[in-house]
Amino acid sequence: QVQLVESGGGKVQAGGSLRLSCAASGRIFSSYVMGWFRQAAGKEREFVATINRSGGRTYYADSVKGRFTISRDNAKNTVYLQMNSLKPEDTAVYYCAAGSDYSVIINSYDYWGQGTQVTVSS
Repeated sequence: QVQLVESGGGKVQAGGSLRLSCAASGRIFSSYVMGWFRQAAGKEREFVATINRSGGRTYYADSVKGRFTISRDNAKNTVYLQMNSLKPEDTAVYYCAAGSDYSVIINSYDYWGQGTQVTVSS
């Protein structure tokens, strides 16, 4: 098992930046693919970004490509999501997740954090 705890959410104006962190504990962090997902009020949870075990391969949703960057530090058991040029439509609860497959599919991830709220005002 692995436990995930997100931090770094908050309120920001459009065009601003935030950096989310997700700290992992439990089993070996480097053995997991990590992903970020988000869920806006009244909407389904959606894929944002994923990173492979070594950190050498990443993939993004079209809606965040060029603005968000996922990275990981296996020595610190932490995955990050740097969010730049934020838009009001980025407002959501952001979740990190751990799984075995390099995938955009929610059900591919076995472990989830509790989420952190990001609110972008216009």
